[in-house]
Amino acid sequence: MSLRPALETAQREVQAALDDLLGGFEGPVGEAMRYASQGGKRLRAFLVLETAALHDVPRSRALRAAAAIECVHAYSLVHDDLPCMDDDDLRRGRPTVHRRWDEATAVLAGDALLTAAFEILADPATHPDAAVRIGLVAALARDAGAAGMVLGQAQDIAAESAGAPLSLEAITALQRLKTGRLLEWPCLAGPALAKTRPEGLDVYARALGLAFQIADDLLDVEGDAAAAGKALGKDAAANKATFVSLLGTQGARARAEALVAEAEAALLPYGDRAARLRAVARYMVTRDR
Repeated sequence: MSLRPALETAQREVQAALDDLLGGFEGPVGEAMRYASQGGKRLRAFLVLETAALHDVPRSRALRAAAAIECVHAYSLVHDDLPCMDDDDLRRGRPTVHRRWDEATAVLAGDALLTAAFEILADPATHPDAAVRIGLVAALARDAGAAGMVLGQAQDIAAESAGAPLSLEAITALQRLKTGRLLEWPCLAGPALAKTRPEGLDVYARALGLAFQIADDLLDVEGDAAAAGKALGKDAAANKATFVSLLGTQGARARAEALVAEAEAALLPYGDRAARLRAVARYMVTRDR
């Protein structure tokens, strides 16, 4: 199966898993959780499913891990959209959660999505070996928390009021945390579920995370807001240092291409079985949203 049909299949399967796993939560918070978890490219979930398939992990277990990372991603977007953060009105072409409900509901829905992710991973249905489940929980807590994505977000906020724009080295380190960590975890979830070594998937994940962010920076400059389903051009308006502002459009695109080549090379141990993971890396720098 080529990339697009495989992505579409994964989107349907992951949405069904999320509908089932989040279906029991009641009231406005439960409704907001399900609303926030709908739609999107599901790239993080897809990476879980593909790396799990490389290691012959049962699909049912992989889908639970895929749903968990999508819950964390959804939580991060709900909180990122809040007035105290980016103050966005649209996400995935629809009103953001705090616009659809209110700020308190958005905060609580985000909190609930984050904790739901750990509940999903801790359940024996995810893996019969408790050590595997604990490892997945610990890794996700580290990657999403105060030493990972949250730290990157804090550094990004601080950069907005800094006296001077961040250097390329500082931006790279920041984005490895803010964006990269939630792309690294799904790439390593497959081998973790199989209780085996990643065989280059760690290198693939790091390169993929930076390529994804560079593509995001390019889309913020060149993209179409209707296609993206969110406001664009905000980085330039805030005079924020990005890969594009530091490298220029062509330089940023060349850097992204080099990272894709690095990601593809890291998959050599898996041969043709990793064809869709190579295609995902290429898709990262050609997507329009």
